[in-house]
Amino acid sequence: MSSETQEAEPSAGAGRGETSVKSAALWAAASQYTQFVLQFATSVIISRFFLRPDEIGLFSVALAAAMILSVIQDFGLTRYLGRHPTADNETVRHCTIIAIGFSFVLAALILSIASPLARFYSEPRLFPILALVAASYVLTPWSIVPVALLSRKLDFKATFLVNVSGAVTNSGCALTLAAFGFSAESLAWAMIAQAGARAVAAQLLQPARPGGPIHFARAREIIGFGSGSALLYLSGGIGMRTPDLVVGRMQGMAAAGLFSRGLALASQLHYLVAGAVGAIYYPAFARLRDEGRELGPYYERVVAAHGAIVWPAMALLAVLSEPIILLLYGPGWADAAPLLAFAALAECFFVALPLHMDLPILLGRLRQLLWLNLVDTVLSVSTLVMGAAISVEAAAGSRLVYGAGWFCLYALWLHRLIGFTWKAVLKVYATSAVIAVATTVPAAIAITMWRTPSTMGVLELAATGIASGLTWLLAVILVRHPARADLRGMLLHASGPLRTRLRAG
Repeated sequence: MSSETQEAEPSAGAGRGETSVKSAALWAAASQYTQFVLQFATSVIISRFFLRPDEIGLFSVALAAAMILSVIQDFGLTRYLGRHPTADNETVRHCTIIAIGFSFVLAALILSIASPLARFYSEPRLFPILALVAASYVLTPWSIVPVALLSRKLDFKATFLVNVSGAVTNSGCALTLAAFGFSAESLAWAMIAQAGARAVAAQLLQPARPGGPIHFARAREIIGFGSGSALLYLSGGIGMRTPDLVVGRMQGMAAAGLFSRGLALASQLHYLVAGAVGAIYYPAFARLRDEGRELGPYYERVVAAHGAIVWPAMALLAVLSEPIILLLYGPGWADAAPLLAFAALAECFFVALPLHMDLPILLGRLRQLLWLNLVDTVLSVSTLVMGAAISVEAAAGSRLVYGAGWFCLYALWLHRLIGFTWKAVLKVYATSAVIAVATTVPAAIAITMWRTPSTMGVLELAATGIASGLTWLLAVILVRHPARADLRGMLLHASGPLRTRLRAG
């Protein structure tokens, strides 16, 4: 941890606050890891035994189209409740009404594009899949407001129960229907089952009902906040969701399936190692802002945590992409390996500046963020189209070009906005890069001198992962990475209950 960060850190009176944040982070991590395991296992089983790349591509295209429109599902309600001074019953009731209303609007929009999209791709099955996806969004609002309220209170134990109940239901439904031959539709039915399970769990843990009269002044205030960010999220959604759409149109559904699997595996690992604590950042930084503290030193700690964990993980995933794809999905998915490698390396750019949308919204810079995000979207789509015009491999490689441009677009602006010091952040980047390279050394040796990617089994891959993990730990200590103190503190906090039981025993 940098000296600037240590000086900025409160010395007293913040112990309970830091403990609550750490506890929230651990529950968020448990939720993220459990969901990851379930989703990951489901995707592996379905891809290996039940669905072909073209079937996965079909669902990916349908889901991507729906999720571009799904920006209006939340309509800024989560952030509105997160920053509201009291989140009183009247506010919660109006947010619930608005969420339900927009869910029907979203479902209607998805249905309206189903037939044109099916004709555009010459895939009639896109229509029923999109109809099922639309139905799932009608159930979603019943969990949006309760989960936002739970997150506001940092009650991530409850959000764990909501998220895991949905994930378990999704996996069970998807696997069962896929085994019975429902093809790509099995994944769409699983979305409906997941939304229903989340709604029931959320309403049991944090009821949020829509009953009562509507006060149009209050509704207009909430909708006004949401409309201010709707264009932002629509732009971001286009940038994030168009890859499957573009690749599916220019290279075919099988290529879209391979591309989707490669990028999804990289993003899943990213959120596995960093996405869990990301859920607590917004309310935590909101507290810091309300207390009038400087955000820069704390942001440096977030950058350091991402660099110490995500960069080495992505570098390792890139090096081991081929044996991982072959082992998980089988020879039929071998062409996804280079796509996974490109996607994993591109993720390093995107975690170099975390919270690039959350903090500007929190600090009231929505208009500036919107213009930057529009440029961001144009950059993403244009580089992708140029790559996809060549091949699916070039489309994946375009993510590296986009990532570099993305970093340059946001870096100076976030520096001025948040007030972090370049000296501290550049130190994080340098040490993170060293650790990432060191972490990949055992893996590179394993696939060049010990086994070939096609002959590396589960035990060999596990041994390679353990060796790389130990190398990572040693590197964090030797290069004195700025995040080492925070990582140690989190580990001690997580092991606290176990140490207490051992002492009691």
